[in-house]
Amino acid sequence: MSEVDFNEIWTGRVDSEEEAALATRLHQVISPLGEGPAGVALVGFCSDEGVRRNKGRVGARQAPDQLRRAIANLPWSPERAAYDAGNVVCEGEQLEAAHLALANLVQDCLSDGHFPVVLGGGHEVAFGTWLGLAQHFERRSEQPRIGIVNFDAHFDLRLDSNGASSGTPFYQISQRCSEKGYDFRYCCLGVSEISNTPALFRRAGELGVSYRKDADMGVIQLDDTRAQLERFIDDCDVLYLTIDLDVLPASVAPGVSAPAPRGVGLEILEPLIAVIRRSGKLKIADIAEYNPTFDIDNWTARAAARLIHFIVK
Repeated sequence: MSEVDFNEIWTGRVDSEEEAALATRLHQVISPLGEGPAGVALVGFCSDEGVRRNKGRVGARQAPDQLRRAIANLPWSPERAAYDAGNVVCEGEQLEAAHLALANLVQDCLSDGHFPVVLGGGHEVAFGTWLGLAQHFERRSEQPRIGIVNFDAHFDLRLDSNGASSGTPFYQISQRCSEKGYDFRYCCLGVSEISNTPALFRRAGELGVSYRKDADMGVIQLDDTRAQLERFIDDCDVLYLTIDLDVLPASVAPGVSAPAPRGVGLEILEPLIAVIRRSGKLKIADIAEYNPTFDIDNWTARAAARLIHFIVK
């Protein structure tokens, strides 16, 4: 764990309007995680070990603080609590230890009534996020039907026989569900046909994954996509939303490990996130694969900030 330098990270514009309550920004409200009313809890996951193992472009471990800077100026009600829980740091190649540390921190946030938003990091973050959610309900002796909604160009269902990576988290989750006797409910929207092998499509079918290709997620197909998502949500009690920023077109999100030549635009993602929010079932979310090294004028960070705002508003 590492603490965040509040004076360096959480700064920004301060408006002087008379209606101060209507001009407050997140950096003016957020405080270190501690005692206080339930609110949004930001958790950083500084890791690109999974990306390295998956032979991707490293740099995502620098993302959490950059994303904090990007969201610091978001409009925020002074009556809504917001906390920064610091960063879980993957030391060296110790990804499995980082997963457990993230899971425990997420579990604690959920137990205190917060809505955790995890800032990755490579998409290996997903296993730690889900594990924390599962542990939370196990502690309460509850077994709800947890549904995972992943906006992603990749299934991330690779076998973990050579260890966990950014390409294995949902396979890992499926195996943990099998061990625990849980149903594996996974919806992956934005899948790129050229970025997933036939073996991955077959595995998705064997695991009962609900998915939709990026080529079938244009504005014309939005109603069909929305209906598919609603059917998935109806079969779940609790939702975990994870967004791999490589689902966005490379022109919108160049700063990722694997830029998408096509992708799915914000004009599609935002109405779908609205469906998830309106369900009342969303308990946790994370953002993955932001790589500041390859960003252009903070385009990707700004897109991520917009998505985070849409999730928590």
